[in-house]
Amino acid sequence: MLNKYSLKLAVLLIFSFGTASFALSQSYPTKPIRLIVPNPPGGGTDTVARLIAQKISPALGQQIIVDNRSGGGGRIGAELAARSPNDGYTLFLGSASSLITGPALYPEQTNYDPIKDFSPISIAATTAYILAAHPSVPVKSVKDLIKIARGKKGSLTYGSTGPGSSAHLGMKLFESMAKVSLIHVPFKGSSPAMVSLTSGEIDIMFGNYQATLGLVRAGRLRALAQSSPNRSTLAPDIPTVSEGGVPGFELTQIYSVVSPTGVPPEIIRRLNQEIVKALPAEDVKKIMAAKGIEIKVSTPDELGKLLASQLAIWTKVIREAGIRKAN
Repeated sequence: MLNKYSLKLAVLLIFSFGTASFALSQSYPTKPIRLIVPNPPGGGTDTVARLIAQKISPALGQQIIVDNRSGGGGRIGAELAARSPNDGYTLFLGSASSLITGPALYPEQTNYDPIKDFSPISIAATTAYILAAHPSVPVKSVKDLIKIARGKKGSLTYGSTGPGSSAHLGMKLFESMAKVSLIHVPFKGSSPAMVSLTSGEIDIMFGNYQATLGLVRAGRLRALAQSSPNRSTLAPDIPTVSEGGVPGFELTQIYSVVSPTGVPPEIIRRLNQEIVKALPAEDVKKIMAAKGIEIKVSTPDELGKLLASQLAIWTKVIREAGIRKAN
């Protein structure tokens, strides 16, 4: 049982620890912060990263410097981030390929654990895909697609940007959940895949949100559904795959801000606080909407749970479909 002196000492220690934690969160940062992006300049991940740097730097009082480290399907940048000092001065903007599908596709070549080697900070943004069909295909909904696919097994073709790409994995998940069989036609990149879809050489595809939506609005493609769990504010007239007859289906690119594991929780909280405060601003939403990206933020715990669940889902899809991707 604590005597009065022990009790006073305990209270003093707790107070001192709390004061030190507060001081750390207030003094951080004292120098520029590096934000590693596992993709080259110009893409979606890079766009989100530069927006974070622009909007968060003033609040922190230090510059966030975007460091593009592309290659290895995102694994080069992710490994560099995972092996960086855990002092809060190196952050990583993860995507599906670097934190989820890449490690699942290349387990023997991935030198980091996407969950254990990173501390979640916040979701920054998300983007879905549009399941689109060439107008010549006699389908206007997901239900139509399922009906035809079940009636004429192996008659419908779908495109992707290559084995193991989001478009490929998303369709494998769709096949599994909808209990249909489709023919995969891989392409080397999104441009040739989209050209093939708009020309009618392939029937359907999960396409890049911004590019596909433009072609849908122009009448060159027909939107069957969007792959997000809820209808996007960018196209509220397009139902989700889940609404169309495949409950629970989701294929979403999640832009996740994480740090090397072991960063002090006070710094994690400070970074989360600034991200949650700055990114949902209307001007930021407008900039991202023009690129087919929706701003979404979270607590560190919410992001951690999401990453773990996504890794489990896509690892299962990859294993059951026997997908192998050339390095």
